[in-house]
Amino acid sequence: MLELFLSAFVTLFVVIDPPGCAPIYAGLTSSATHRQALVMAARACVIATGILVVFALFGEDLLGALHIELDSFRIAGGIMLFLIALDMVFEKRTERREERAEKVRTAQPHVEDVSVFPMAMPMLAGPGSIASVMLLTARAQGPEQTAIILAALGVVMLLSFLALVAARPIIRLLGERVEAVITRLLGVLLAALAAQFVIDGIKAQF
Repeated sequence: MLELFLSAFVTLFVVIDPPGCAPIYAGLTSSATHRQALVMAARACVIATGILVVFALFGEDLLGALHIELDSFRIAGGIMLFLIALDMVFEKRTERREERAEKVRTAQPHVEDVSVFPMAMPMLAGPGSIASVMLLTARAQGPEQTAIILAALGVVMLLSFLALVAARPIIRLLGERVEAVITRLLGVLLAALAAQFVIDGIKAQF
């Protein structure tokens, strides 16, 4: 059970990427007070958790209604995660996040609440994290393993909340160079996990 928890935790942590979301959140909330930033961080994590839990519990039924086989979704999800990993290694993911954040600041200069968009979606509960949580719960055998995966999700979202709250101090502490190194290492790890998803899907299908 510990192995399942660690596997789910690492997968979700790498995909959701709390350290990568923190600097973007710091930029989006630069004009907010500490209390406002705290409330928005909590709201963003609660909304993102709700979205991911819904897909974890009912995503497979949704695929069935659309006549999509789980193995096909597993392969497609693995490919999506691999593309995200490539973006992380070559720093394209951070550039896109910064572009989205800049668009929000430019288009809505008087709106300070960024908890729903872009923080809850698509930064925390994006396509990659939705695909990951669905793939993990699909591999679970019984309610107990599903509960373990949801517990891992809860821990990751708690860490995400802490990262968002401590966004400004984290940036000052780590610096841009250290953040870039961490992002690349997480990208390589995610690429390996994505390849495993694709291998599992191909094995199950053929």
